[in-house]
This record gives sequence, structure tokens and C-alpha cells, in this order.
Amino acid sequence: MTLQEVMKQQVFVVVGDTLRPEKFAAKIKKQLIENGYTAYGVGKELESMDEVPEAIDVVDLCIRADRGLALLQAATKPYRAVVIQPGAASPELLAWLEAEHIPYLEDCLLVGMEKYPRT
Repeated sequence: MTLQEVMKQQVFVVVGDTLRPEKFAAKIKKQLIENGYTAYGVGKELESMDEVPEAIDVVDLCIRADRGLALLQAATKPYRAVVIQPGAASPELLAWLEAEHIPYLEDCLLVGMEKYPRT
């Protein structure tokens, strides 16, 4: 899945600290909502992706790789793709995503919203 395809999705889960405005996870979640997407915060707002009340399109990891991997592994709710923000990847995370055949890309949703705005 390309960044352009990701930005055509609707329901995003932002994994990280979405409660403190200075954190990138909070900025991304806020920008998604302002641009007409549905966004949920997992990590500080919801404890797991399984608590999201609707089908998940994209999981955005804005958290240490080991914590992001643990949250993904614990989830029983399906999702279509994972976006890994800069600095949130690890060889273990990438190997797990590959082994599970989960589409992912290392990119930034803030860049995605700028490059591929909703029409």
C-alpha cells in the first residue's frame, strides 16, 4: 500500500501519546480529524486496538517499536495496513509484519495529508 492509497482510507488508529498536544501522535490525530478522517488514539486514550468501536483501516505507529509491536501482536481486531512513523521501526517489528503478511510502509501521515489532500 502506498502513502497515496493510505490517505484514501477512512478509519485510523494513532498509537502513541495522543493526549499531550506537543507529541506527534496528538498532532497527527488532530490533523486527521480536521481533514475529515475518523481517528482513535491507542496507548493513552484506549488501551488496545480491540477497543476501537468500528473497523480499522490503518494503524499509525508513533511509539517505540517494542511497544508498537506488542500492541499489534495483542490485537485481535483486523486492520488493513500499518504506517510506521520515522523513528518507530525496528528489525523485529518489520520482521513480524512481513511474517504476518501485513502491508506496511515507513512514512509520515502529516506528509501524506499534505501531499494527498482530501477533495
